[in-house]
Amino acid sequence: MDKIADILKDFPKEKILKEIENLMNHYKNNEHGIQLIKVGGGYLFTTKPEHDKFIRQLLINRKQIRLSRAAIETLAVIAYYQPVTLSEINSLRGVDSTYTLRTLLRHKLVKIIGRKNVPGRPLLYRTTKKFLIHFGLNSLNDLPSIEELEKIIEEKHSSF
Repeated sequence: MDKIADILKDFPKEKILKEIENLMNHYKNNEHGIQLIKVGGGYLFTTKPEHDKFIRQLLINRKQIRLSRAAIETLAVIAYYQPVTLSEINSLRGVDSTYTLRTLLRHKLVKIIGRKNVPGRPLLYRTTKKFLIHFGLNSLNDLPSIEELEKIIEEKHSSF
């Protein structure tokens, strides 16, 4: 409010507050996709909760990340074995995953969460919230089990 009053010096604070209240009511009562809310001692335009799923879908569709097969494999290893080190990823995949891991870090699908308490203190990696959003998961518990994955893979191979 202080910043608004500072900018609108010619208007009394009471009038500014009344107009903000009018704006809040206008967006609340009319069919708008946004609302004006009071938060953290200030005001913020936000998406109305009932429109959140549409906005999220729009944002997901707008910024599709293309992942290579190697990136998907690496991401799967991290998702199922996290927290995991690069050497553990390499061992599970059977190839060097350094470049692929850098790509996943750059896309913010994976993050460094610390170091493993073993000789050499290698970095530990885990998936991010962006990973969950990208794959439409609410939590890691929504990932299919290893058995379910094996069944899906088996079905795909038998259909070829």
